[in-house]
Parts: sequence; structure tokens; C-alpha cells
Amino acid sequence: MSRAEPPPRFSLITDESLASLRKLIDAPVEDSVEPWCSEATRDGIRHWAHGIGDDNPLWCDPSYAARTPYGRIVAPPSFLFALNRSFSGYVAGLPGVHAMFAGIDVTWHRPILLGEQFTTSARLQDLVERKTRFAGRSIQQIYRCEFRGTDGALLAEGDSWCFRTERDTARERGTKYDAAKTRKPVRYTREDLAKIFALYEAEEIRGAAPRYVEDVRVGEALPRMVKGPMTVTGFIAFAQGWGGLYIRAGKLAWKQLRKHPGLGIPNEHGIPDVPERVHWENELAMLVGTPAAYDYGPERCSWMSHQLTNWMGDAGFLTRHHVEIRRHNPVGDTLYIDAEVTGKSEDRVEISQRATNQDGELSATAKAVVRLPSRSPESGR
Repeated sequence: MSRAEPPPRFSLITDESLASLRKLIDAPVEDSVEPWCSEATRDGIRHWAHGIGDDNPLWCDPSYAARTPYGRIVAPPSFLFALNRSFSGYVAGLPGVHAMFAGIDVTWHRPILLGEQFTTSARLQDLVERKTRFAGRSIQQIYRCEFRGTDGALLAEGDSWCFRTERDTARERGTKYDAAKTRKPVRYTREDLAKIFALYEAEEIRGAAPRYVEDVRVGEALPRMVKGPMTVTGFIAFAQGWGGLYIRAGKLAWKQLRKHPGLGIPNEHGIPDVPERVHWENELAMLVGTPAAYDYGPERCSWMSHQLTNWMGDAGFLTRHHVEIRRHNPVGDTLYIDAEVTGKSEDRVEISQRATNQDGELSATAKAVVRLPSRSPESGR
């Protein structure tokens, strides 16, 4: 006589819940949480930049920024994540089913300047059923977002997406992390850390020196960027600049759980707490199928654009970025971001990026378009 499977601990993706969610396609998101930032303030920009480990003076130093053509502080392109919750992974429907942030495809139309006030809009664009090694049946949930400035003009627009996955299925049947779960925890020697810290020491912010499009060649490599080794402290630093999705205290935490009871997963003390704990609690991270507490998806996308803004300098402008996240970065991982120029036309260059961990496993890929200044005043007209 076969043994019956235990009942699921977490919610499942059902045809009924998926059909209910499909009814929201193309409808504007109206019942959402207030964004972390509704204005580009000096502190908000600096907190965001520091949360992704970026000390570019264009974002952080008012006296430096005053001497640039902008005349004031500019926000990093990835600051968009702090402006709209849906864009950052605050998804609707399928209560109790996990959401893994998995990518963006964004176009920027102009820089984000100090003092800008924002109006944003979002809608559920599509639901695509996928088969994954991580959790079998998964649902790619895609949102379309627009970001407008003080004058109402479009600052940026694009898509972001999450994968909705069954936590029990990922933990019990997923095969993506079989090898990672059997490895010994990574341990760094002084020599290992010295090599990582040397990359930080060598990190170059192009800054005020223009990188002219004429000086760039196809096949040229961008300087390697390192992020890590991953720590819970680092993940919390990011959440401080970004605001998190469900991080609330006291009465506000209670009101959130009252409105969305599916968010409450009892902790070791029996207290219902939010699924965002996967970023600082190994136990819950393993319950959803990952090897350990891991980084945030928007954080990873922002690291990829950090490499680009370092390289392009103050006069460059990131016009498009398409990022696909391929695996989680658990505590202990170190991420290495490499890139090269793959195309060039007039005042724009195309760049391909690839991020791998210390074991050579692919973590993220990206394609970008960057506008650069020209030595010729006629270029790009």
C-alpha cells in the first residue's frame, strides 16, 4: 500500500486562482502600496545609491554634481525601483504562492534629476505559463509601468516580471539547486578576500571625463565589477534604500496581514511574518526551495546598471536595459559582472553583460544601449 503524500504546507497554483488573476490583465493597478519614494530628494537618492554599493559623486556629492552640466544631483537609472511597488515585484493574485523577481526591460527618456516629483502607473500585461527546473509549473507575471516627472512628461517606461512558484514543489521536487544544496558552505581565505577587495580598489568611476563614442570599439571589454561576498547585512542595506515590499512594523504590519492574510507565514515563535524573510532567514529560504537566504532581484538588476554608469561617465546616458535573472545568489556567494561592446551606431553603443558567481554559475544576463557624447557636433543628429 503506497504512502499518501502529506498535505501541502503552502498554497498551490490552481486553475481557478489563475483564471481569477487573468481577469486583471490590462486593468490599471489601483490598490497598491504607497511607493518608497515619490520625489527625488538628496537623501532618497543617496540612500538608494549606497544600498546598491554605488558611491558615484554624481548621485551622492552636491558640490561635485553642481559642476556638471546637470547642475545638481542626478539619480541612478535604477532609482525607478523605489518609485513603484508593482515594478519592484509587489504582485497581485495567487495568495500564498511565492513570487521570484526575474527581470526588467526598461527604456529611459531623460535623466532623473534632484527635485523631480513622480507620477507612476502600472498594469498587469500578461501571464505566461512556464516549465522550470526550480519549481516545475511556474507563472511568469509581467507588469507594464510608466514613470512621469514633475511636468508630466515620460521619464521611463518598461516591463518587469516575477515567476510565481509553488513553495512545496520547489523544495520537494525542484532540481535547479540539487548540486548547490550538497556543497559545503563557501569559506573564504585571506587570499580569496584580497582578490575580491582588489577589484573594489580598482573600480573606476568615469565621472567628468567624457567617453566619446568614436573611442569605443566593438569587442571592447568593460572593467569587471564585483559584488559581494553576499551577506544579510548587504541585503538589508539594499532594503534601506529601496524600502522592501512587505517590511512593516507594529500596527502597520498588523494592518498589512489583516488585508493580505496569505502573507503571514508563522516564524519559530508562531508569529505570522512576511515571505520577504527569505532574504535574511535561511530556514524560510530553504522552505521555498533555495539553498539559503538570498539577494533581491531588483538589487541584482541595479548592480548590472551600476557597471554601465561607472563606464559611461557623466555625459553618457543609459537608454535601455534588459536584464534576465537566472539563479539566486545565496549568502556567501560572490558575483562577478563582465561585459563587452557588441555594436555601435552613431552616438549609441550596445553592450552585453554576464554575471557569474564564484563557481562560474550563471546568475544574470543583460543587454544595454548607452548613448555617448561625440567629438563631432553633428553626430547623432
